[in-house]
Amino acid sequence: MIGKLTGTLLEKNPPQILMDCHGVGYEVDVPMSTFYNLPATGEKVALLTHFVVREDAQILYGFGTASEREAFRQLIKISGVGPRTALSVLSGMSVADLAQAVSAQESGRIVKVPGIGKKTAERLLLELKGKLGADLNLAPGAGPAQSDVQSDIQQALMALGYSEKDAAAALKALPKDVGVSEGIKLALKALAK
Repeated sequence: MIGKLTGTLLEKNPPQILMDCHGVGYEVDVPMSTFYNLPATGEKVALLTHFVVREDAQILYGFGTASEREAFRQLIKISGVGPRTALSVLSGMSVADLAQAVSAQESGRIVKVPGIGKKTAERLLLELKGKLGADLNLAPGAGPAQSDVQSDIQQALMALGYSEKDAAAALKALPKDVGVSEGIKLALKALAK
């Protein structure tokens, strides 16, 4: 129903934000991966959304990338995994990390996410196998996953105050198969020299 919001960011109270879209204020719950990449309050922001209508509530979930929203939609299709749990998974690991964990069937990586136990992690791996990587083109070594990872690293560096030029230069020095968190660490080391 509501697929995208574009407006001014008014408030940031993790995991919820308030956006003004032409005079209407929308409360949107976002995963921490999206939250960290938000601009300062008062700035323009655009988010892809997923609208959940329940008997007792109507909730908007917002995402910075299409792959995050698609992963969220795949997660909430799983029996016993609701929107809050899906948001927790996406807050605890990137979409690329989740896709890699699913393709390698590593429940240990998913159990590290707060609120996810061993049984839920195993159910996630079983239900997402063949869906997450294929639908999102995020199989290990796939091109789109790499560009998402590099984009996340660049956005993180820019959020830390580095210029777009410096962030892009640091990205070129990174190994091709680096994850987001490791890539940020390596880029920061390179920029500190």
